[in-house]
Amino acid sequence: MELISLILCALFVALIPAIILTVYHQYVLRRKLKNIPQYGRFPFGVAFELMKLTDYGRMQWLEQRMLDFKNGIFIFFVGMKPFINIYKPEFLEIILPSTVNIEKGFPYHLMESWLGKGLLLSTGKQWNHDRKLIGPTFHFSILDQFAVVISEKAEILTKCLEREIAKNTGKAINIFPFANNVALDIICETAMGVDIHAQEVETEYTTTIHRSSKLIADRFCQPWLWSDWLYNLVPSGRKYNSGLSKIHKFTNEVIRKKKISRQSRNSSVKSENEDDELDMGKRKRKAFLDLLLDENEKAETPLTDDELRAQVDTFMFEGHDTTAVAITWTLFLLGNNLEHQEKVHEELEEVFKDSKIPASVKELSQLKYLDRIIKETLRFYPSVPMVSRKLAEDVKINDYTLPKGAIVVLQIAITHINPEVWPDPKKFDPDRFLPDNSEHRNPYAYIPFSAGPRNCIGQRFALLEEKTILTAILRKWRVKSVKTADAVSYGATLIFRPSEDIYIHFTSKK
Repeated sequence: MELISLILCALFVALIPAIILTVYHQYVLRRKLKNIPQYGRFPFGVAFELMKLTDYGRMQWLEQRMLDFKNGIFIFFVGMKPFINIYKPEFLEIILPSTVNIEKGFPYHLMESWLGKGLLLSTGKQWNHDRKLIGPTFHFSILDQFAVVISEKAEILTKCLEREIAKNTGKAINIFPFANNVALDIICETAMGVDIHAQEVETEYTTTIHRSSKLIADRFCQPWLWSDWLYNLVPSGRKYNSGLSKIHKFTNEVIRKKKISRQSRNSSVKSENEDDELDMGKRKRKAFLDLLLDENEKAETPLTDDELRAQVDTFMFEGHDTTAVAITWTLFLLGNNLEHQEKVHEELEEVFKDSKIPASVKELSQLKYLDRIIKETLRFYPSVPMVSRKLAEDVKINDYTLPKGAIVVLQIAITHINPEVWPDPKKFDPDRFLPDNSEHRNPYAYIPFSAGPRNCIGQRFALLEEKTILTAILRKWRVKSVKTADAVSYGATLIFRPSEDIYIHFTSKK
């Protein structure tokens, strides 16, 4: 007994310096932040408050904080970690264009076991290298070649919807799974160069992605689970790791198929006369995964299998989930705003007339009203509702000094509905994006693809994909949503996705 007492005393004495250091650090940090409006009580901040809320409740909570702190900035603590929230365009304009403050801030590191040090999470020289390597893959000059694949997948989608509508005559259809599968099909063939037939063959990938995103969002509100070794011991951690195994298995299979395809192509000997126009086109458009594998073959220090998978995981996640929710929300809002939908149909009639041929890039560029519909949808429901930065230097914003090392949360979704910026923000009004109405608006008032050096690398591609899919659907059907916008719940589990099924009635235009 005495030995145990001695050990406990020794442990306590050993911990005293660490405790003193932690308290001192907190004191210094809170002194630096004392002038910034704060919400939540010491020592746990808002952790228990957020834990009790649903995903939808957390979004409403953030919206209420915006209304409480009209100055565009406030801090909340989760545990002892402060998060400086910014949702005023003039403040965003100071952080986002910076070439110094490019490191992603907490809670991104909670995603490292999933996405590794892919383009989303890397920083410094690694990020610069990856961005330069990957950038040309999504250059506007090759969008025409991507458009062919997107149109093919859009045709498959309409056939899938036709079967579902025929099977459920008169009933509404949950559109989200269809949007997910077509987006997954597209990113796999365009960026990975692999056809996985996601719309025809059932896959667990998308549902596992959603479950994993939700678990990460919940973990953020539980600071005692931020430690990986502890998280791996609890049921939610084991559930997350089980999902991660399925995600990694799926992406490893994509990489395996691509490597087999490349080996087969390299081993086949062709004469110059056999290089027809189609083959040349295929060689010109190298998929993202081709570029990575090319780079890997000539590199002195090739990417490990885990590093290669990290890049693929990042693009699979970022390249399908974000677009799927954008398509879903656009159809949902059109189904709630029939007068605007009618204008879209008028525009489609004007551009396509009686044509049944899939839309070309040139025709899509003429759909100016649909452009504004998509923009207004992304204002309501930006696919990525917030991003964060870990400051590499002190940043001065008005009378506030944000200290080096602080985590700044750039609240995109909240900025988009800030009544100080957007009159009547809950009204769906595509004409907000008419040139005359946008002329004097701060460019950082609307940032659905983020902004600055770390903006979305695939935004042109995403918009082309959304317009192609929406056009294919709306040329065949009118849509009407079952629920209104104020009755549907949603949440920010990494992606701004619905928290329930999105049911829509489809009526033939004939």
